[in-house]
Amino acid sequence: MSAPAPSPLAIVEAEPLPRQEEVLTDAALAFVAELHRRFTPRRDELLARRAERRAEIARTSTLDFLPETEHIRRDDSWRVVPAPAALDDRRVEITGPTDRKMTINALNSGARVWLADFEDASAPTWENVILGQLNLTDAYERRIDFTDPRTGKSYALRPAEELATVVMRPRGWHLEERHLVCDGRPVPGALVDFGLYFFHNARRLLDLGKGPYFYLPKTESHLEARLWNDVFVFAQDYVGIPQGTVRATVLIETITAAYEMEEILYELRDHASGLNAGRWDYLFSIVKNFRDGGAKFVLPDRNAVTMTAPFMRAYTELLVRTCHKRGAHAIGGMAAFIPSRKDPEVNKVAFEKVKADKDREAADGFDGSWVAHPDLVPIAMASFDAVLGDRPNQKDRLREDVDVKAADLIAIDSLDAKPTYAGLVNAVQVGIRYIEAWLRGLGAVAIFNLMEDAATAEISRSQIWQWINAGVVFENGEKATPELARKVAADELAAIRAELGEEAFASGTWQQAHDLLLKVALDEDYADFLTLPAYEQLVG
Repeated sequence: MSAPAPSPLAIVEAEPLPRQEEVLTDAALAFVAELHRRFTPRRDELLARRAERRAEIARTSTLDFLPETEHIRRDDSWRVVPAPAALDDRRVEITGPTDRKMTINALNSGARVWLADFEDASAPTWENVILGQLNLTDAYERRIDFTDPRTGKSYALRPAEELATVVMRPRGWHLEERHLVCDGRPVPGALVDFGLYFFHNARRLLDLGKGPYFYLPKTESHLEARLWNDVFVFAQDYVGIPQGTVRATVLIETITAAYEMEEILYELRDHASGLNAGRWDYLFSIVKNFRDGGAKFVLPDRNAVTMTAPFMRAYTELLVRTCHKRGAHAIGGMAAFIPSRKDPEVNKVAFEKVKADKDREAADGFDGSWVAHPDLVPIAMASFDAVLGDRPNQKDRLREDVDVKAADLIAIDSLDAKPTYAGLVNAVQVGIRYIEAWLRGLGAVAIFNLMEDAATAEISRSQIWQWINAGVVFENGEKATPELARKVAADELAAIRAELGEEAFASGTWQQAHDLLLKVALDEDYADFLTLPAYEQLVG
C-alpha cells in the first residue's frame, strides 16, 4: 500500500486580500510546505537549545568563546564569498516596513540599501505579511505607485539606477505564522517570509542584475546560521539558480551570537555578506540572559547606554575586526531620530548627535550604517564619504589593534550610569505607546521623535522587569516595585486619555496595551519575547 500524499499547506482564519492569489500560488505554497517539512524539526531543536543555554547562563552568570570551535577562529585561511556588485558599497542603509508608501520612499531615499522589514518594524498581520510581498514584487516590476489619501501627494519610483538595493529581513526563528498550517501545525514565520519572497523574486532579481539578499534576525548561535545556510542551499537548487546567489547579513543582536561571530560567518561563508551591530535587541538579550545575575548586570536607562559604553565598544570593535578578517562587510547601528517639521532646534541638536555617531562608526572601520528616515541619509552619507571617498568599503582596515576578551562583552558594571525614575517613566510611556500601535498592525512607530520598533518595546519591558527584580532604588528614593510600575502606567494611561480625548482614546487599543506591558514587565515568569503573547492578541 502506498504512503498517503503529504497534506497540503492550508490557509486558515485569514480574510481574503486583494491580489493575494499572486503571492499564494500553488507552486509558492508547495515550496513553503517543503521548507517547513525539511527544516522546522531542526528549528524546533535549536529553540530548545536556546532554553538550555539560557539555563546554563543562569547557573554560571558568564559566557565565553566556544572551545569546540576554536579551530575555526584560529584558521586564518578562510574567507566569505566576495560581495556581488550590488552589495559592495553599503555605506548608508535605510530600514522600514514594506507598506506601499515606505517601499517607494525607501527605494528612492538615496541610500545604497533598503532593509525591507518583515520583522521588528512590521506587526505580522496577514495583510502586512502578504501585501508586503506584493509590494516588493510590484516594485521590481515597476508597477508600484501610491497616492496619499490624506494629502493627495503622489509617489513613484525614480530610475532603476537610482534605487536602493533591497535586503529583505524575514521574521526570527521563534515566531509562527498562524494563518499558514502544514501537517497540522503553523509554519514558522521565517520560512513563510523567506519562502514567498525567494520563490517569486530570486530569478526576477537576477534579471535585474541583483539577487535575493537577506538580513537574518535574532540569531543566537552558529548552529542557527548553519540551518539558514542549509535553507539557502536547498532553495537555490529548488528553483534552479546557482549556489552562492543568495547573500545573507546576520544581525549580531544577541549576546550569545557576539561570542560566535566568526563561527556564524564560517557557517554562511558561501552566502555571507556581513554582520550588523544592533543596539536595542542586543541590550534586551543581555537583560534576558543575565536577568538573575545580580547587581553587576543591571543596565541603566536605555538612552544612557550609548555605543561608547565600554562593553558596547568591545562588541562593535570585535564585530569590525571579525568581519574584515574574513572579508565581510561590517554594518553599524541605527540612527532612529525622526526630524520634526515644527522644531528646527530639536533637529539641529539631533542631527549633530547623528553626525557624531556616524563619524565614529566610519572612523572605527564600519563599511556602512543604518538610518530610519530619508532626511538622515545625507548626514550618514557625508560621514562615510569622508572616510571612504571613492572606495566602496574599508574592508582592508583589519583592526588588528582590537583585542577583546570574553569578559569585556559582559562588563556591564563598567558603566557609571544608574537606573533613574525618569528612565522608568520613559520605559512605561514608550512601551504602552508602541504596543498600542503594534496591536493595530503598525510595527514602525514614531514616538517622541524616535522611530521605534519591537526591539524598543522589548528593552523597555525588560528594564522594568530587571529593575523590579533587582530591587533598584532610584535617585528620588523610590524603590522599583510592581506597585510603582502600575502607578506610573496608570498615570500614563490617564495622560494619553487626556491628550487624545475620549473618542480617539476609545478607538485605540490603549487599555489592552497597558495591560500587556504590565503582564510582560511584572510576571515572575519572564516571557522570552513580548511578541509571542502580543501575537495572540493581534487582530488580522
